Amino acid sequence: MSLNDELTAFFRALYPEIPAAAREVMERAGRDLAASGQADRAVQVGDTAPHFSLPTATGETLTLDTLLSAGPVVLTFYRGAWCPYCNFALRALQEQTGAIAAHGAQLVAVSPQIPDESLTLAEKHALTFPVLSDLGCDTAKQYGLSFDLPDDLAAVYDSFGFDLQRVNGGHPRTLPVPATYVIDRDATIRWAFIDTDYTARAEPSDILAALDALH
Repeated sequence: MSLNDELTAFFRALYPEIPAAAREVMERAGRDLAASGQADRAVQVGDTAPHFSLPTATGETLTLDTLLSAGPVVLTFYRGAWCPYCNFALRALQEQTGAIAAHGAQLVAVSPQIPDESLTLAEKHALTFPVLSDLGCDTAKQYGLSFDLPDDLAAVYDSFGFDLQRVNGGHPRTLPVPATYVIDRDATIRWAFIDTDYTARAEPSDILAALDALH
């Protein structure tokens, strides 16, 4: 089963359990975000990947330049450990870390969560790749992925107990559109997956095909 087949099956099982009023808010916010042109404003294939310097889950600092000095980079932006779709995607990527490394590439994930939350996530899923904290989504903004939740959707997330005020270090409203990039050693983006629908994610097989195309 592909990652997106798995995500679709999970969505179909979960969605009927969500209260109708909350579903209406979530659906409207999803339509509005899709119509906003957010995905089109994100950096695209052929663009130069914006530089970043971000803390890891263990308190070190990692830069894009350092990563690229060793080879291509697979950079994925996710919403947070509270998002079940993100957890599915990160686990699927973890399963491909060996294949990614075999292409001479490195995988790194970025979210707006504080380092402690990133560490908890990494330990829970036994992630072996760096998980970086982008507080306030400053890096996501440089990539054109940052957006603010509307008031009613923020209230729904509060009602679900996501506690974004705490886990996002005082930036509860700002999230990234989930996206994945394959960045060549010269910092050129060679492949991109950007979708305002957070239930859809980059297929690991497509990422590996993009890495194949670099050679």
